[in-house]
Amino acid sequence: MAGAEDFRGKWALVTGASSGIGVALARELAKHGANLILTARRRERLEELAAEVSANGIATRIVVADLNDPSAAQQIYDATEGAGIVVDVLVNNAGLGQYGAFYTSPIEQEMSQVRVNCEAVVRMSRLFTPRMVERRRGWVLIVASTASFQPIPYNTTYAATKVFDRFFAVGLAEEMARFNVKVTALCPGPTETEFFDVSGANVFRRLGVQPAEVVAQKALVALARGTRTIVPNFKGTLTAFIVRFIPTRMITAVLEKAMRPRS
Repeated sequence: MAGAEDFRGKWALVTGASSGIGVALARELAKHGANLILTARRRERLEELAAEVSANGIATRIVVADLNDPSAAQQIYDATEGAGIVVDVLVNNAGLGQYGAFYTSPIEQEMSQVRVNCEAVVRMSRLFTPRMVERRRGWVLIVASTASFQPIPYNTTYAATKVFDRFFAVGLAEEMARFNVKVTALCPGPTETEFFDVSGANVFRRLGVQPAEVVAQKALVALARGTRTIVPNFKGTLTAFIVRFIPTRMITAVLEKAMRPRS
């Protein structure tokens, strides 16, 4: 039976590996014996994580790259698979968010969400999946969100990008299944990371947060099994189910009042 031990000895590439769910996923992969390629913008954090897991006998590589730059995906590929490292596990985790009224938010921040959350996921997946198909082996984890199940006012662009991620993952999973390449959309709810501080979305903390370590554990079990979509907490699973039966206009009206920034 497929399990996370299938990752042992394989090279896993984790984007956004300098914080939050990315760090947790890297650590969890290392626990199951995977070697790690860590990529993000902050070299110091990547080096700290690499030193931590290397102490336990895990081989590591670091690629400093900013996925807001369209050329970054090719840079990462050239330094890994293109250089002869067989990447069997691709974790598209890097992501950006922005909380606040769309009409007042910096346009560059809005566009960065589209570039990192959507464009970079497509570029990374397009670069690494052909070799997986050739080998008839591979795993792709795409981090979406419970935000992908309904529009969220004041998180408008972020939620929309996560819909893209979830649908992209589910469609790709069906394409890749006949080649023994497993693709999973991870849809966490509010998770204890620095995301809230960076995006300004601390309002979501009141919904309750889940430890990143728990999210990572459940994600890798789902990925190993070939589960197409995983919502790693009961509240998120229940919400994703219920919103299917409520008119979208009603959902957005309630959320607009609840999430409206306070002056």
